[in-house]
Amino acid sequence: MSFFKKLFSTDKKETLDKGLEKSKTSFFSKLSKAVAGKSKVDDDVLDDLEEVLVASDVGVNTTLKIISRIEKRVAEDKYLGTEELNQILRDEIGALLSETNTGEATEFEVPKDKKPYVLMVVGVNGVGKTTTIGKLAYQFKKAGHKVVLGAADTFRAAAIDQLQVWADRVDVPIVRQNMGSDPASVAFDTLQSAVAQNADVVIIDTAGRLHNKINLMNELTKVKRVMQKVVADAPHDVLLVLDGSTGQNAFEQAKQFTAATEVTSLAVTKLDGTAKGGVVIGISDQFQIPVKYIGVGEGIEDLQVFNKYEFVDSFFK
Repeated sequence: MSFFKKLFSTDKKETLDKGLEKSKTSFFSKLSKAVAGKSKVDDDVLDDLEEVLVASDVGVNTTLKIISRIEKRVAEDKYLGTEELNQILRDEIGALLSETNTGEATEFEVPKDKKPYVLMVVGVNGVGKTTTIGKLAYQFKKAGHKVVLGAADTFRAAAIDQLQVWADRVDVPIVRQNMGSDPASVAFDTLQSAVAQNADVVIIDTAGRLHNKINLMNELTKVKRVMQKVVADAPHDVLLVLDGSTGQNAFEQAKQFTAATEVTSLAVTKLDGTAKGGVVIGISDQFQIPVKYIGVGEGIEDLQVFNKYEFVDSFFK
């Protein structure tokens, strides 16, 4: 099928295959139980498949779309064997994701017409936000870009210290103030410093407190407004980091954050430690916000650019 047209780099693909191992094992053990003793894809098999997809955190709405596509295939081909179900699922989920024009990238890219390219990172504490920023800084630097970090999550001293650890590890400059400082002030100083250093990429960490959405909204709006005094169209990307291992909770956080601020891309982390990898399929379909990065391991190289061709190929391999 034309969906699977990409050539995958061997190392990246092996890491992705390994990172999705738990999700695949869980999904296919449920699927084999659902079709045990049945030779034909019929209404009972489709009902069971629906349960398997929902239980794999694909999400109800996306599951219904996938089932509807398979029902159409069953109607066209009067006899579909259950042994073909894996390939059919691979095709139909691939086709569903191909309807969005995202998930096409294969490299960590920065728009050539934005200098500095300003990336603001949002997400609740514990989702892997700081780690994602560190790994992004590493990848952008590796690609030859000059990177500056801004520690604007001033609500927790630990957040500032964690970001400092990553800045030291990757060997990129960081702009920080004391805990309790105004986040907008940190963002402003970071952009000024980045412009002075002729930096290519600026990554701003922000606080992720969802207990009061109005406060979060006001804070993020202020950070954006102050940044625009230095770089008129900043931020160029607002990246929401979600913990893939939380399954449906990741959907809920995506809803909350997209209501509080304009999120333009997503990173889904911790996919290697969970059987909930299906959440990436649901999130990419439901929010129509591109999943840009996925975390499939602990290593510094294990943050990958999300490519839907590679992902579906690994999931249904």
